[in-house]
Formats: sequence, structure tokens, C-alpha cells
Amino acid sequence: MTDVSMIIDGERRAAPSTFGVVNPATGAVHAEAPDCSREQLDEAFAAASKAFVSWRQDEDARRAALKAASAAMRAAGDRIAPVLTAEQGKPLKSAYMEAAGSSYWLKYFANLELPREVIQDDARARAEVVRRPIGVVAAITPWNFPVMLATWKIAPALLAGNTMVLKPSPFTPRSTLLMAEILSEVLPPGVLNVVSGGDELGRWMTAHPVPRKISFTGSVATGKHIATSAAPDLKRVTLELGGNDPAILLDDVDPEAIAGKLFAGAFDNSGQICSAIKRVYVPESLHDAVVEALAARAAAAKVGDGMDPETELGPVQNRPQFERVRDLVAEALAGGAKAATGGAPLDGPGFFYQPTVLTGAAEGTRIVDEEQFGPALPVIPYRDVDEVVARANATMFGLSGSVWSADPDRAGAVAERLDCGTAWVNAHVALGPHQPFGGFKWSGLGVENGPWGLAGFTEIQVQYRAKG
Repeated sequence: MTDVSMIIDGERRAAPSTFGVVNPATGAVHAEAPDCSREQLDEAFAAASKAFVSWRQDEDARRAALKAASAAMRAAGDRIAPVLTAEQGKPLKSAYMEAAGSSYWLKYFANLELPREVIQDDARARAEVVRRPIGVVAAITPWNFPVMLATWKIAPALLAGNTMVLKPSPFTPRSTLLMAEILSEVLPPGVLNVVSGGDELGRWMTAHPVPRKISFTGSVATGKHIATSAAPDLKRVTLELGGNDPAILLDDVDPEAIAGKLFAGAFDNSGQICSAIKRVYVPESLHDAVVEALAARAAAAKVGDGMDPETELGPVQNRPQFERVRDLVAEALAGGAKAATGGAPLDGPGFFYQPTVLTGAAEGTRIVDEEQFGPALPVIPYRDVDEVVARANATMFGLSGSVWSADPDRAGAVAERLDCGTAWVNAHVALGPHQPFGGFKWSGLGVENGPWGLAGFTEIQVQYRAKG
């Protein structure tokens, strides 16, 4: 495998020790990653602090650097994709798309305006609201889209004039370290520092005195710990903490026509998407037809090693998550649910689980109440719209949701009643760099993407000039 190093102050750095990185298609360690020491983390934050002094001063230079970063990522697909597939498990074609998407995100923010708002201009004074950088940002990224979600943080933070120390998930560190090496060729030293290690490194980062903001994507439990850690120093936080997205089908849908879109919304990346469909609510009269159409699509999906060009769905990324999906499905089946297809792990090495469509599971079952984050989907009948909206909203999650109907206006009226950050009509997981992405309730604090995400990496300053 490609050798990787941490990037600190623009230089490749080894660590005193390494840790093993597992290929989820085999379940075996396939490579090593550096295990950052506390002293090296201090060096990374010191480098970011030093770089911040000059980086914040030249917006044109920042835009040029982000454009160069976008071009570098666009050219690096052949380097990044195989590393990403080997450690994350996703099909190679999806890994190429992730690298390309990262380039797109960097380009979008390179061209996004940093607004100055004139709020007063009269005989007394001229007053403007301007956006100032916060300082050094500590970023912690997850294992489902390690490269893409890193650029969701890197691009707006750097455009705003901040510098960054970033830690990828210990399950998928190598693709992010490789990305950092590529970007170090076009970014000034110290602007982006990338270190790798386990949970202890994350705790050191969030408690460190240097960063003024923490941007985290991951679990609710870890997000709560980060918020607690940030509170004594009043660090700013953006927390994207997952969801339990409902898809509500109205009584005029054609099950066969939408089954493919529902399947993609639930099972892409083997269900390991925070805004994926996690539960489907169907009118009683359409329940069997929807289950049949979804089950047929799931049963036909090619599951295998992401390096195989025929693979459609790769493995669950890591053993703990694999065991969680396995246990949630087994518990549901023991409680009376039925598997229309799937319902068990696949034989052989690796963390492969059959694409599973469940019936007979309802609220009160963990696979309905919690975020499964894997290739298992409960289909749940309902009787009327008021009832299903209440059931969809009866959760501490509120990331996103969708409503499906032959009448988009009718679906839109229902979608407006969902308590979530994004409410789609006849679509799901339709994301872009121009859209704010965040959630209600336990799904997080703040948003990413678009001018709203950019604003989250800034502080407001009023510049007031008296006249006369």
C-alpha cells in the first residue's frame, strides 16, 4: 500500500508508533497509519497558529490556493481512490466520485463571496457587518466519507481565513493523510495540518487551548462529549451527529416507479450515510407492493469487495458497526419482524451483510428508534397522514426526511411538517455545496455548506465609522 505520513507545518512527519488499519472486505489489517504523539499535536497547533497570522490577511491568495487545491484533488483520483476503497470498503467507482466531489467542494468555496453588509450609511456614520476568521480550527471527521467530509470543513474554514488541524477517523486515516500530502503541495505550510490517531488524540484536540472552534461529524455520544469539552474555553462548535431519516410514501405513489430511488436513498454506501433513509412509512394499502419492490431490488444488488468492478455495495466499514447492524436485525427478528430479503451476514471473511428489508418492526424496536447506519431497512405501515407525521417526528433525531407522491405540492405540504434540517420531495440524499446541511434536536448544532456553513467559521465584527 501507498506509504502515508502526517502533515505538520507543510512537512511529512512520521510518528513514534503506528496502528493497524483494517480492510473491511477481508477483516484483516492491510496497512499501518501513524499514531500522533501529544508533542506532535502541540507542534501541529503551533504551526497552525503561526500560519494564521499571514493566511488571514490575503483573501485573494486564499481563493487562489483553494482553486489550486481543487485542481490537485481533481488530478489525484487514481492515487486516492484505491486507498479509500481498501480502508473504507466502498466500490472503487464510488471512491473516484468521492475524490471528484471533494474537488468540486473546494472549487465552490474558492468562488463563494465573503459578504460585507452595510447596515447604516447616513449623516452620522457608516456601519458595516464584516466576517472575521475565528482562528485555529480543530476538525474531526468520520469514516463513511473520509475525504469528502474533510473538504466540507477544510474549504469554508480556509476561505474564511482560519487555519486547521484535522484528525480523520482511526478506521479510515490513510486516504485523508494522502489527501493532506497532495494539498500540502499547493497550500502554505501550517495552513492545513493533518494528524492521525485514536480516540485519545481526539480528546487532546478538543481540550487543547489553541483551537477556537471545533468542527465534528460523528456520533451523538461523541458530539455531546465534545460540546462538554469545548464549554470551559467557550470554543465554538459545529456538530453533525447523524439521523434517523424517515421516508413517507403517500397513497398515490407507484411502488415500482420509486423503488430504485428509495433503494439508493437507503442503501448507497451500504447504508452508511448520515442522511440516508433509515425507515420507510407506507400506507397500509401499498405496504406489500412497496416491500416486494424494495426486496427485489435489494436481492439483486451485487455485494462484494469494492475493488471488484461489478460490486454495487461494499462491506460495513468496521467490526463494531457490523456487529451493531447484525444485532439490531437479529433483535428485530426475534421480536416478530420478518426479513423480506436478507436478514443475516454473508458467509466468508470481511464485514459483509446482506441488504435487508424488514417488515413487522415498529416504534419501540431499536432498528426503528435508533440509527442503524447499515444495509437494513424497516418498512412500516400507517393509516393517515397526521398519524405518520407524528410518528416520523417522535424521535430525538432531526437531520432530514422525505415525502413521496405523484403530486409534488401535496408532498411538499407534508414535508414542511417534518422536524428536520432538510425535507426532500420525491428525492433523498440530494446534497450540494450550496445547500446548508444540519439538523434539529440531537442531529447537531450549526450547519455546513453554502454561505451559512461559511458563516459558521467566522465571527461577526461591526465596523463603525463616525462622520462629522
